[in-house]
Amino acid sequence: VVYLVIFHILFVLFVWTYWKSVFTLPIQPGKKFHMSYADQERYENEERPEVQRQILAEIARKLPVYTRTGNGGIRFCDRCQLIKPDRCHHCSVCAMCVLKMDHHCPWYVLATVLKLYFKIQIISIFNLFLSLVLCCFPFQGELTNGRSKFHILFLLFVAIMFFVSLMFLFGYHCWLVSRNRSTLEAFSAPIFQNGPDKNGFNLGFVKNLQQVFGEEKKLWLLPIASSQGDGHFFPMRALSEARNPLLTNEEQWEEDGIDEEPQGSGEASSLAIERET
Repeated sequence: VVYLVIFHILFVLFVWTYWKSVFTLPIQPGKKFHMSYADQERYENEERPEVQRQILAEIARKLPVYTRTGNGGIRFCDRCQLIKPDRCHHCSVCAMCVLKMDHHCPWYVLATVLKLYFKIQIISIFNLFLSLVLCCFPFQGELTNGRSKFHILFLLFVAIMFFVSLMFLFGYHCWLVSRNRSTLEAFSAPIFQNGPDKNGFNLGFVKNLQQVFGEEKKLWLLPIASSQGDGHFFPMRALSEARNPLLTNEEQWEEDGIDEEPQGSGEASSLAIERET
């Protein structure tokens, strides 16, 4: 009875999470990151690359954008005609820029075809536990024939196989969350004015978890929106901020404007903002 209760609780949570993962639409950057018609015309009519970079820098001056391209320019999407927020990338499959894009995972489509393939990952631990219990402590008088024992051994083999293979993927993503990195950032470090830095958004283990799961620990296992921020601005680690005055601008961007809310000392933040402007 205990096994069935735990099994079905996890199964309901899985189906809920899986449904949210598949049917939640990706979020595009807000209107303030889109180019106006006048800026777009001015940018497209300019043929000199250095002048185009200056135009983008002028447009992005009031936006909380701190990551750069390989040559130090503002990250701009020619297809969506917008300034890319930090950790935003253009998805060729979705044909749009996606906030804090990790990658477009084809396994969700495959899982849909295979009818909830990923439920094995969540339930495999309990299948493994149940198989071990049945093998070590078989019920009296019910597992005397060889066919029943074969079924239990087969269940044990399948549970171990999926548990071991999928735990590598699970462990890798736990490591990414603990470092506050996306899959793309693990393979290609985000570039700041001082160069690439894989730990640019690493705030420490606890704060990294809060960035993804939120501050309410009771909501961590529920597939509801509890992450911090709106996907347009992300706090950066203190070492990067101290090394680069540009990164000390800790403005919190909102749809109705830009409000300055320094998180560090007031004098240091004000000085950094003056340097940037």
